[in-house]
Amino acid sequence: MQVTRTSFFTTLFLASILGGLVVYLLIENVGSKTKPKKTYVSISQRQDSGISIALEPLNQTQNFQHAASKVLPGVVSIHTYYHDKGKSNPLDAFFDSQPQSSGSGVIISDDGYIATNRHVIENAERIEVLLQDNRSYFATLIGEDETTDLALLRIDERNLKYVKYGNSDQVIPGEWVLAIGNPFDLYSTVTAGIVSAKARNIGILRTRSNLQIESFIQTDAAVNPGNSGGALINLNGELIGINTAIATQTGSFQGYSFAIPVTLVKKVMDDLLEYGEVKRGLLGVIINDVNARLAESYDLNVVNGVFIRSVNENSAGNEAGLKSGDIIIGVNGKVVTNTSELQELVARNRPGDKIEISYIRNKEEYNVTVTLRDFQGNAGIISLPISNTLEGAQLKNLGDEAGVEITKINQGKFQEHDFHQGDVITHIDKARIHSIAELINTFDSKSGPVMIEGVDEKGKRFLRAIEW
Repeated sequence: MQVTRTSFFTTLFLASILGGLVVYLLIENVGSKTKPKKTYVSISQRQDSGISIALEPLNQTQNFQHAASKVLPGVVSIHTYYHDKGKSNPLDAFFDSQPQSSGSGVIISDDGYIATNRHVIENAERIEVLLQDNRSYFATLIGEDETTDLALLRIDERNLKYVKYGNSDQVIPGEWVLAIGNPFDLYSTVTAGIVSAKARNIGILRTRSNLQIESFIQTDAAVNPGNSGGALINLNGELIGINTAIATQTGSFQGYSFAIPVTLVKKVMDDLLEYGEVKRGLLGVIINDVNARLAESYDLNVVNGVFIRSVNENSAGNEAGLKSGDIIIGVNGKVVTNTSELQELVARNRPGDKIEISYIRNKEEYNVTVTLRDFQGNAGIISLPISNTLEGAQLKNLGDEAGVEITKINQGKFQEHDFHQGDVITHIDKARIHSIAELINTFDSKSGPVMIEGVDEKGKRFLRAIEW
């Protein structure tokens, strides 16, 4: 029996801790504007460096313990810090800040990239990552996406054990799964359950653009506050989802948890790394689920699928000839039974990508190739070039480990705080800065006291707290 929002979802809490208390998820747009270096996290996944911690295909001798022990090193604890706004001295505000929220994350590459939920790190001044072996790092926020509640972090470390991507398309209800995370700050907790359902829309994400994607994997593995951003894995030790939410009337687990499918996670992580934001391909149609009542009203010959209410002008759907009243039943050969499935399948693509849509019109089935467009109607990816200036300072990349050099300085915040030509910035709020893109993106997410470390033009190390 499907649980309705009015009966069971009286109160829906995201699995995070804020000040030691469970809080509601707040959705707020904090988009990235800059473009990091062109590469994909998934490339690292495909290169098989030998550090990946996925297992060989399951056999009868393998059990929960075998999968869990292999994946545990790739699941981290995340603590976020917020400055004391009452401190007038930036240095005092920085060092007096306290952790107020905690969650989980999943290492997805051997060079320090970590996937987590956006609500885990939202508006944080500093983000600390604790590995299973108790090594601690301050993380750089690479990018975040409110439409999927995902974020990409990076820590300055190499040769890390990471969790190999699985295939959430192959997950089926009834399959055993494990949830790994840090509920209530109980580090490296493993729980087991089965997949209860797929493509669940539970109505927790609300965005200004109304482009939120909810197509959760529902499980009965116990997930509690602090599990957010952690791993949902299969018994082969492969990542199949990022644990995100629970349905509850009490604030704690009551039988249902929800994870973002890894097929969507992969695409979002690659977009955040390459562009600093998610590039969404859109059909440009207004849709509803097909059900028995709608089928009777419109004399349809199906009771599953996605009913097109209207088609936007200058949209991909309009260009491909889709019309109001059409029923979408498939994307790229995959069966579509509801709007959540359709939205996820389309959201895996970028503007300019071509997908095949199967649909029914006047009780006849058709196929059409659609070239997806963005929200503005562009059939291609538009990215602004990375600026090499910030607050009057001209910047230069020195390489992955060396930091960012100030090559020229004019009026602006850096000049006001006594920075000079030749200064090299290596860390911001204890997180290493590898590039101009990371530096600008990091400052874009800051408000209030900021701790800057580096080497001055004379080769001496400096540590400065400034009000940003």
